[in-house]
Amino acid sequence: MASTARRPSRVAKLPPRERILDAAEELFQSEGIQRVSVQAIAERAETTKMAIYRHFETKDALVAEWLRIVAADYQAAFDRAEAEHPGRPREQILALARFIAEGLPAISHRGCPFINSLAELPDRSHPARQVIEKHKAHQTRRLVGMCAAAGLPDPEQAAAEITFVLEGAQVSTQNGSIEQAGNRLMRTVEGILDRHRSPCGSADGPPQRSAR
Repeated sequence: MASTARRPSRVAKLPPRERILDAAEELFQSEGIQRVSVQAIAERAETTKMAIYRHFETKDALVAEWLRIVAADYQAAFDRAEAEHPGRPREQILALARFIAEGLPAISHRGCPFINSLAELPDRSHPARQVIEKHKAHQTRRLVGMCAAAGLPDPEQAAAEITFVLEGAQVSTQNGSIEQAGNRLMRTVEGILDRHRSPCGSADGPPQRSAR
């Protein structure tokens, strides 16, 4: 849904459903899920509440669909990493870390949509929370696969450590506690990969020998 063209010129060009989702994204990101009413979304989308309910049965369904789109953006980052670095799983992992690092400036202003949404949705049966949990589980499986392909002897542990770092960097950026979070994120992920690398080498080639 992200676009360089912004309101008000863009909104009239979008089909009704996309216009509603675009408005919901802006409001949910800036004000939170619970504070935003369906009426507010309708006004931002230049439509009516009735029109929203024609496309989305409930507000919860709208929230869930918004988060599916956000999740798809993250999954697309995995796809790009694999396409741009075929057969080089270490570089794929670093590309994912770079994707997160480059997105940190936006998070410093608006926060991570998943983290923000989880804080507002304590009920694990909520459809939007289920979208997040399913996305995170799928993301972890893909990262474990990359770690295994890179020849790391304990891919589950390596993937867990990388996940902790990626998500922790987003929280630290959001609360302003760490300076140069993007650069430090990249160095930390590189360190995890180096520490977990098998002495026999990996799919990206043998370990580098330090200069003496």
